Amino acid sequence: MAHPKHRVSKTRRDKRRTHYKATAPTLATCSNCGATILYHRVCPECGFYRGKKAIEVKAE
Repeated sequence: MAHPKHRVSKTRRDKRRTHYKATAPTLATCSNCGATILYHRVCPECGFYRGKKAIEVKAE
C-alpha cells in the first residue's frame, strides 16, 4: 500500500489542484421563442426541441 514519505506542502497541494475548476454550462437560444436554454434539452418555456413541438407546456 502506498505510504507518503514526506508531507506535501500547502503550496504544492494547491498547485496540483489549480486545474480542478468548474466550467460554465454552454447555453443556446431557443429557435422558437428566443429563451436561453441548455444544449440538447427541450425548451422549458415553449416545449420545442430542434424546431418541433416536443412537450405540452402548461400555461400559468
